Amino acid sequence: MSRESFRREIGRAFDAMSGAPSPALPARVRAALSEPRQPRPGPIWMAGVAAGVIAAIIVGVLVVSSLNRHQTSGVPGAIASPSAAATESPVSTPSAVASPTSPAGAYTCNSSAVSASNPPLTAYINAVRTGTHSGYDQVTIQFSTAQPGNITIEPQPSARFTGAPSGQAITLAGQYGILITLSGADGHTQYTGPTDFKTNYAVLKELRQVQDFEGTVQWALGLSHAGCYAYTILTNPTRLVVYIQQ
Repeated sequence: MSRESFRREIGRAFDAMSGAPSPALPARVRAALSEPRQPRPGPIWMAGVAAGVIAAIIVGVLVVSSLNRHQTSGVPGAIASPSAAATESPVSTPSAVASPTSPAGAYTCNSSAVSASNPPLTAYINAVRTGTHSGYDQVTIQFSTAQPGNITIEPQPSARFTGAPSGQAITLAGQYGILITLSGADGHTQYTGPTDFKTNYAVLKELRQVQDFEGTVQWALGLSHAGCYAYTILTNPTRLVVYIQQ
């Protein structure tokens, strides 16, 4: 339908509804219909408002998200991101404790033997002493001449010894023992002291001569525990000193 035909059709419909119209009314209607149609501003305004609302919502979402990111670490009860575990410093291990020593050096729990290079025909014993000190008990056998040709020191698992030449069993105080044997020695010509010392020290409980026969002298030690010891031979005067570890 053309524009002119549409205009005439509208005019006829209007005349039929309104009855006898005012002579000027049809002319005014037709004039209004014949004017160019202008775009209505309503939809454009509404679209602008809608765009503004959407933009405000987007900005609000972005602001809230940013605030949440910055405030997470400060919110009570928030779980902090796990940090790298600190490297634990190695625990220094205690240094090894040095073996206990005596005035003669380290202790031994095994048998020992020493020989003199130029021994006298007879090494005369002229003094026997005992003593106790911090860390060790002590036995000293002193000679008026040089040391005897051979000296042996033998720990044993009991305080039971055999006397010579009688062969009699001799039991000393204590549970363990050490036997000192001096070959090429004399224990009765110059020595006039006791032959049985009841010491009752920390380790050395008793010292007793168990042999003095045909150039061999033996002194037995009764101990409270296994006999670890150290020894030395000193001069001026010559003497054998045995240190028993406490």
